Amino acid sequence: MHKLESFPVGPLGCNCSLLWDPQSARGVVVDPGGEGARIALRVKELGFQVVALLHTHAHFDHVGATKELQDLWQCPALLHPADLFLLDALDMQTGIFGMDAIPRPDTAPLAEGEVHGGLATLHTPGHTPGSCCFRGEFERGGVLLAGDTLFQGGVGRTDLWGGSWDHLEQSIQRDLYTLPDATLVIPGHGPATTIGAEAAGNPYVRR
Repeated sequence: MHKLESFPVGPLGCNCSLLWDPQSARGVVVDPGGEGARIALRVKELGFQVVALLHTHAHFDHVGATKELQDLWQCPALLHPADLFLLDALDMQTGIFGMDAIPRPDTAPLAEGEVHGGLATLHTPGHTPGSCCFRGEFERGGVLLAGDTLFQGGVGRTDLWGGSWDHLEQSIQRDLYTLPDATLVIPGHGPATTIGAEAAGNPYVRR
C-alpha cells in the first residue's frame, strides 16, 4: 500500500506531497514548489526512487524547485500542456510577487486519465486552464491532491491568468464532489479536509 507525506515548502507555503510504494521503493513528488534540497533530503530519508514530478498547475509557487530536482533525479516533470504559457511567463509571475526568478523546467505533457505512481490525473480547469488534481489510494484510504482547485473552506482564485469561475465550479461539481465523502483532500495550501466536509459546507461551491 502506498504511503503519503505532505509538507509546506517555498515562500507561499505550497503543500508538496510524496506518494511512494515501500515494496518497490518507487514514487512521485507532487508540486515541488520550493526548497529543493529539503525535498531531496526527505526522499532520501524515506528511501524511494522518484519516477516523476507531477504538477497541479504552473504557478511559480508550485514549480519553484522542479528544475533543480529534475536535474538531480533525471526524471520527467509532467504538466498539462494548457499551462505551458505560464511556464513561459515565470519571470513575470515571480516579478509581480517580488520573488527571485526561478529556472524554467523542461516538461512532458500530462493528460486526463493518466496514472503515475498510483495517482490518476483529473483535468480540472478553472484556477488555470491546465489545472489538474490527482486521485489515489494510500494506507489510510482515498486521497485527492487538489492543488489550488479546492481548499478547506475555499476554492482557487479565478482572477489570475487564464482563470475561469465557470470552469472551476464545473470541475469541482463534476470531478471532485462525485468522489466518496471520506476522501482526504490535500489542497495546494493550508490544512487538509475531506470531500464530504467541502461538499456540505464550502461557502463557495457546495454539492
